[in-house]
Amino acid sequence: MGYCYYGNYAQYLEVGRVETLRELGMSYKQLEEDGFMLPVSELEINYKSPAFYDDLLSVETIITEVKGARIRFDYIVRNEKNRVIIEAKTVLVFVSKSTMRPVAPPSNFTQLIHLTEE
Repeated sequence: MGYCYYGNYAQYLEVGRVETLRELGMSYKQLEEDGFMLPVSELEINYKSPAFYDDLLSVETIITEVKGARIRFDYIVRNEKNRVIIEAKTVLVFVSKSTMRPVAPPSNFTQLIHLTEE
């Protein structure tokens, strides 16, 4: 059909999260090595305009809230003409790998978040 499959957007959002954390100085790999997982508990996508095959897409990702064990990311995906393709949000939960229960984010993560807010 020439359109980007709607299910692909969840993967694009994941790339946005990974790169946002990397820019802050934190990696998913390091979080996992430190005993944390970050499963998605909520995903909301508002489709604004279709993306087509070979479109160059950019994913703007912002951490909008860290509350308790939860972290919220908001996204805007645009094509190369700056047209908004989707607006989305995800909520992830910090979970201990050993207990599989929600836990507070690691202190080194919260320190990075607070440094970027100042």
